[in-house]
Amino acid sequence: MTEDHKRLLAVFEVRVRDLIALCEKQKHKIDELTTALDTKDVDLQQAKKKIDELNAKCDNMLTARVVSINEEEAKGARLRLSRLVREVDKCIALLNE
Repeated sequence: MTEDHKRLLAVFEVRVRDLIALCEKQKHKIDELTTALDTKDVDLQQAKKKIDELNAKCDNMLTARVVSINEEEAKGARLRLSRLVREVDKCIALLNE
């Protein structure tokens, strides 16, 4: 083997080692990114679950408000009806006199 071949082989070996080191570095980075992605997926699922819970809670609160408004309206209607009945009773009493 000539000196030129030995020099080329040495350069090749250095470049192969550099390439292997770069591959190891990229594998490490891929592992870190995969771990971060898994963490983000878990966070996303938790956020979606929280959103669903809050939406359900909001729906329940709206339903409760509609029910309470209806109850208040019914109570008001009963009070108005009672006043009208008392007025009619007074009118009847005046007519009977």
